Amino acid sequence: MQSDNLAAGGAAAAPEAVDPAALFKLSYGLYVLTTRDGGKDNGCIINTAVQVADNPKTISIATNKANFSCDIVAKTGVFNVNTLSVKAPFSLFQQFGFQSGRNVDKFSGVSYSDRSANGIRFLPEFANGVISGKVKESFDLGSHMLYIADVTQAFVLSGDLSVTYQYYFDHIKPKPQPQAEKKTGYVCKICGYVYEGDPLPADYICPICKHGASDFEKL
Repeated sequence: MQSDNLAAGGAAAAPEAVDPAALFKLSYGLYVLTTRDGGKDNGCIINTAVQVADNPKTISIATNKANFSCDIVAKTGVFNVNTLSVKAPFSLFQQFGFQSGRNVDKFSGVSYSDRSANGIRFLPEFANGVISGKVKESFDLGSHMLYIADVTQAFVLSGDLSVTYQYYFDHIKPKPQPQAEKKTGYVCKICGYVYEGDPLPADYICPICKHGASDFEKL
């Protein structure tokens, strides 16, 4: 794999700005990658963020090249990883999604955000930790880009557990509703009484309104 050194914007944070406890929030879970290009904020959900070295503290992220956020990281060299907690609602996953587009403001209507030292937004309400990265190498993996970054800032937001894929599917993503069993029969157009069965007898009389079979229609 061929690596590239990328110019990174933003000043590196002081060493004391990196809380090692924030790195423990990384798990096989789901994260919101947030980026900023000029005055435009962007972001998308990713599922790969790993600490790869301790001295200096280094992380890697992988993001699909179809995501506009991937282009912004390549251009600016800086990003935030928001480690989502189990308190993250389904609406947040709908808001950011697993894709980011050029003409979509992912922060439209989002009031629960702040900015870290690198000027990039983070999500204090539904993340349990934030890690800021400054890219030093990148690897083209075909459909994805892998970025290796020095940790410039890291802080814990809460003691809540990180959300995993399993937790997301079991507790956050709405379950599909089973389709109601379709009844067969006829309904009286006069009073709404339902006759279950088929066919409707020609001499049938509605027990409620006493109208005949001609006033029934098939369900």
